[in-house]
Parts: sequence; structure tokens; C-alpha cells
Amino acid sequence: MINEIKKSAEQKMQKTQEAFKNDLAKVRTGRAHTGILDHVMVDYYGSDVPVNQVANVTLIDARTIGVQPWEKPMLAKIEKAIRDCDLGLNPASMGEIIRVPMPMLTEERRKDLIKVVRGEAEGARVAVRNIRRDSNNEFKNLLKDKAITEDDERRGQDEIQKLTDKYIAEVDKMLAAKEADLLAV
Repeated sequence: MINEIKKSAEQKMQKTQEAFKNDLAKVRTGRAHTGILDHVMVDYYGSDVPVNQVANVTLIDARTIGVQPWEKPMLAKIEKAIRDCDLGLNPASMGEIIRVPMPMLTEERRKDLIKVVRGEAEGARVAVRNIRRDSNNEFKNLLKDKAITEDDERRGQDEIQKLTDKYIAEVDKMLAAKEADLLAV
């Protein structure tokens, strides 16, 4: 019973960590990476689909993303979708390929992005702590129902605390790496 609660808590904490990792990937740094365009949606014959489902998205160089549509008529639609998204990108079509240069980040914008990243990290930490709280409540309920002993409850809470510490440390490590990435000029 204790192992089930621990396993469930660890799975939830892992999902929280993955969600935080995905949130960090959406925050733009000065360098180009193809994941930036993952949530840009393009009108494809009446339905909205991600850019990577209608075109090849590649890196041309460290500061430029290349988008090559599979169908010629999609060129203008993809360019418009990238321009209209909230990423502040200015694509330029060159024949059959769209070049998306990554603008340099200003010092002020970097500081704003660091605030956003820290907020995301705090949200992830709170989520991990909420999982700990829920697991500890499950232990208390089992103790109240006399399904486990006080020693088992204490041992279970200690294991959950170790998991919590581990995942919060991971979140902090990912935050530090992203901050360093944002501050790199």
C-alpha cells in the first residue's frame, strides 16, 4: 500500500517535471531551435495544424530556422502564421523556403524572460509540493483507518519527502540552466 502511494506520487512528480521542461522549451532564447515553432498553427484546407505537419522545419544556422513547405500554396499561409504568432518573429520567403531569423534579445527582454521562467519554476515546485501533501494525506487516512502503523506512516512520509526534495532539485537545476542560457549573449 505504501509502495503504491509512493509510485503514484513519483509518476505525478515526473509528469510535473516533464511539463516544466516543455514550458521551458517554449521560452525563446537568442539561439534558434526548431521546437520554437511547434505550437504555431497553420490553416491547412480548413483545419489548423502545427507547422511541422505541413513543412520540414530545420536549422539553417545557429540563428536561423528554415521552413520548407511540402506544398507550394502553403508557403504564404505558413509565413503569415509565423508572423502572426506571439513569438515576435519576422519570416522571409526565399523561393521555396521560408527563413526565420531569430532576433537578438535585449537586456530588458532577457530579464523579463527570466522572470517568466522563474514563475514557471515556482509553479512546478508548488505542484510537486501539492503531490507531497496529497500523498501524506493518504498516509494519514490509512493510519486513521488502522490499515498501517505509525512507523509505516512516518517511513512513507519520509520517502515522499525524499522524492519531493529530488524533484525540486531537478526543477532548480533546469531553471539554472535556462537562466544561464538566457543570459548568454
